[in-house]
Amino acid sequence: MKQIYVLILFLIINFGGLALGNLFMGDGVNEIWYKSLNKAPWTPPGWLFGVAWTVIMICFSIYLSFLFTLRKSKFVIFIFIIAFLLNVSWNYVFFNQHFTSIAFFNLIALTLVIIYLFISFGDDELSKMKYLLLPYILWLCIATSLNGYVVFNN
Repeated sequence: MKQIYVLILFLIINFGGLALGNLFMGDGVNEIWYKSLNKAPWTPPGWLFGVAWTVIMICFSIYLSFLFTLRKSKFVIFIFIIAFLLNVSWNYVFFNQHFTSIAFFNLIALTLVIIYLFISFGDDELSKMKYLLLPYILWLCIATSLNGYVVFNN
């Protein structure tokens, strides 16, 4: 029963983080600045971002509910807070401030944090649960390539 409460808590936190990031983004996707960027040819359609992030946050929340039930520590909380802040701040840095290079390094850092979770907390009881991080890692690789394309081609 405790794990269900932890899962609900992480669903609220993670989807709240997406909402907060969206708020920080403002109307960035519709701004002339974004529309005028030389974007990667593999940039997915806008609707796919919402679908991807929904799946990612559900999987991430399930993983976190297991991680925090089995290994709650100040260090694990710290790693989660770092990932949360990097995820939420990217929208502000990229869309609001137009700091594409800083946003690029932000995504690299976030990707490394999520890979760290995958590698460091994927043994014994979490060995199968760690695969719930793969959609996040895959999407971050795509997002990093999209952001990198903007940095190096504009």
